[in-house]
Amino acid sequence: MDNPVYRVSLGDTWSRRVHPDIASERLIQSFNVEQLTNILDGGAQNTALRRKVESIIHSDPEFSVKDNYFMTQNERYVAAVRKKFHLQIIAKHLGWSENSPEFYYAYRALSGELALALHTVFLKSLQSLGSEEQIAKWTPLCNEFQIIASYAQTELGHGTNLRGLETEATYDAATQEFVVHSPTLTATKWWPGDMGRSATHTLVQAQLICSGARQGMHAFIVPIRSLQDHTPLPGVTVGDIGPKMDYDHTDHGFLRLDHVRIPRENMLSRFAQVLPDGTYVKLGTLQTNYFSMVVVRVELLLGEIVPLLQKACVIAIRYSVIRRQSSIRPSDPEAKILDYQTQQQKLLPQLATAYAFHFLASNLLEFLHSSYDAIRNKDFRRLPELHALSAGFKAMISDLCLQGSELCRRACGGHGYSKLSGLPSLVTRVTASCTYEGDNTVLYLQMARFLVKNYLQAQAIPGSTPNSLPPSLAYLTAPYLARCPAQKAADFLHPKLYTTAWEHVAARLIKDSAQHLETLMQSGADWDEAWNQTTVIHLQTAKAHCYYTSVKSFTGTLEKLENKPEVWQVLNRLCDLYALHSILTNATDFLHDGFLSGTQVDAVRTSYLELLHLVRKDAILLTDAFDFTDPSLNSALGCYDGNVYERLFHWAQKSPTNTQGNPAYEKYLRPLLQSWKSKL
Repeated sequence: MDNPVYRVSLGDTWSRRVHPDIASERLIQSFNVEQLTNILDGGAQNTALRRKVESIIHSDPEFSVKDNYFMTQNERYVAAVRKKFHLQIIAKHLGWSENSPEFYYAYRALSGELALALHTVFLKSLQSLGSEEQIAKWTPLCNEFQIIASYAQTELGHGTNLRGLETEATYDAATQEFVVHSPTLTATKWWPGDMGRSATHTLVQAQLICSGARQGMHAFIVPIRSLQDHTPLPGVTVGDIGPKMDYDHTDHGFLRLDHVRIPRENMLSRFAQVLPDGTYVKLGTLQTNYFSMVVVRVELLLGEIVPLLQKACVIAIRYSVIRRQSSIRPSDPEAKILDYQTQQQKLLPQLATAYAFHFLASNLLEFLHSSYDAIRNKDFRRLPELHALSAGFKAMISDLCLQGSELCRRACGGHGYSKLSGLPSLVTRVTASCTYEGDNTVLYLQMARFLVKNYLQAQAIPGSTPNSLPPSLAYLTAPYLARCPAQKAADFLHPKLYTTAWEHVAARLIKDSAQHLETLMQSGADWDEAWNQTTVIHLQTAKAHCYYTSVKSFTGTLEKLENKPEVWQVLNRLCDLYALHSILTNATDFLHDGFLSGTQVDAVRTSYLELLHLVRKDAILLTDAFDFTDPSLNSALGCYDGNVYERLFHWAQKSPTNTQGNPAYEKYLRPLLQSWKSKL
């Protein structure tokens, strides 16, 4: 693959050649890298379109990322707004719509360094929760940027527990208005992106009060800044929350509302309405209030979170074939550190995980797309399963992407600590994903509640069949396999065997969760207390179900690729590696009831170590297949050409501290040094 996008010439000889140590890794290709890239993109036509967009973006100096690591918070914010503004001009000229693939690819090319991301979240929420009239009114205003919108849910004192949100929207039938109010300090909206300095309107999640009764959380469109001079409107206190671990380009804000009045029509009303006289009309279920969150959460997995681990793998694995250290035999030259089994053990399971999560997130996105119209048209049969899967997968993917990205950073030694490596920003961004759109522990427990509830319902129905359960839980009615039949290490390389192994563990843990819950209730505890006393078990259960589903998703993807034998083989090895690594990581779950013996776990490890050696041969090609451009990686360690040390040295020279005077010298260092002169 010799895509010119990968070449970022800096005017030096080294920037126009490929390092021989990485070139040798690409010399013999056991599979067609371009073919795998097309699979990841969902088709060759998508790859071509993505590269076209990337070429447009990277050829425009307005989108340069060369100074990102040297910018202040304010400078990054201004740069992100400038890029968004410039992208809108280009999009209008080229006919790209806000929801088009071109916008998605532009976001990827710019690594998300764009302002007004919550403007898109507002639009998605509007499409999910708004009536057709509301969509028709507000969508053109957003698309033409006649308003800039945000999404305000999390509060200073409440986050994932939406029922605990304190912000109130009280209906006044006399004026046909809602009075939106923050009754306490902890009701202050906290963390909404684009709120701090940018937004003119926001979608406020608030407790609806009408006809003297509380009706639960609903969404309200609230103007917060003047469209004439951008000053806060009466009753609105708004600002930026200050420094964060990352996302300096986003003005996360706070919002306090003091009896702010909005028209009745500003409550999103696809699934609930308040009539002029204050009568509340419910058109959906309680879970429909979470529908927009589910949509955003699912799209974040493939669009934001999984690529962070993919990039970390690209950077760390490319660096690991350039970095040479020590030697395997005393008489040998220094070895590529990726040739050490310990380095392979750190990085290659993360690469396998990145692929597994890509396919898992893609499958979940397909499920969302196939369910979306039905849910909007008030057919809610798929919503509980979609909500549970989005919760559990978001928790698992963000948790393991964080662990994997940090492993990749540490695997790069001291250079991984440098921001110029690109790895610290990946780690801090994926860290944020473990909290936004729901705290992971709470999300795991939401999935666990779905698992246990459906298991208990199935148990209560004699002769339950797979059709009586949601599709993702059909395995609970499968024949019970008490012991793993594997006789030797090679047996563990059969997808059916390790999928069945995870099926066994997940089903056992769901059964155990339900039994622990029922035991406590039989001893006198009510459901809520019994649930709280068993949540650690439920967490374990949800994680096992996620592992099972991710393994099944990967093997299902492989079944569709049997007509592409070379790509199938390399992905099959990754699937094997992912599954066996997950078994070894959670070995106690398999040993607990004797499903695996200690000898069998040793056999799993034998196959696993052999897989490390096999995947090592294709590691660079597998990272190339992600097809990230150099600017989107923005990493001195991870560039396609492998010129790590030259690029690190070159980039370091651009640090403002190397071109500006030393402000500490005249004031402190010089007097300190000169104070010793009389004694010398």
